[in-house]
Amino acid sequence: MTTDSNNTLTTRTGFRFEVRRACADDEPILAEFFTHVTPEDLRFRFLGGVKEVSHERLVAMTRSDDALVHNFLAFSVDGKLIAVATLASDQACRHGEVAICIRADRKHLGVGWELLAYIAKYAERLGLETIESIENRENRAAIELEREMGFTVTTYPDDPTLVLVRRELRSNVPD
Repeated sequence: MTTDSNNTLTTRTGFRFEVRRACADDEPILAEFFTHVTPEDLRFRFLGGVKEVSHERLVAMTRSDDALVHNFLAFSVDGKLIAVATLASDQACRHGEVAICIRADRKHLGVGWELLAYIAKYAERLGLETIESIENRENRAAIELEREMGFTVTTYPDDPTLVLVRRELRSNVPD
């Protein structure tokens, strides 16, 4: 991963994009973004049947008043919103849950890998011990990517259709 100080990332394919925190003014572009996400990816992102992302969810994904929730937007160099990510920490700020969604026409460029690596480094800077994600078992691409990035995969309690992927962060490994 290559990162400039202005949060520009470059994928293994040479695709460049910028990442920044979301703000309330981003709600319209976030709503438009989700019209370019496949129904399957919407289901994987929200773990259920979602045909359209509600205003309430969009507000939650653009708010900045909760110190435990960090929402990120990724833009291609032409200014198009191509991916969104959320890192939500627990009250003790020890564990974080990650969720990422990528625009259908920007998949397979390495965006998911670089964005997840960016979020992991951000979580380390926050001092989190672990990050995790709840995945639908059918989301094989995400699960494989997470395995390649050092996440372990376990059965999710009480729901055989889900798995829990978890990664210990380096910030807690003794030097």
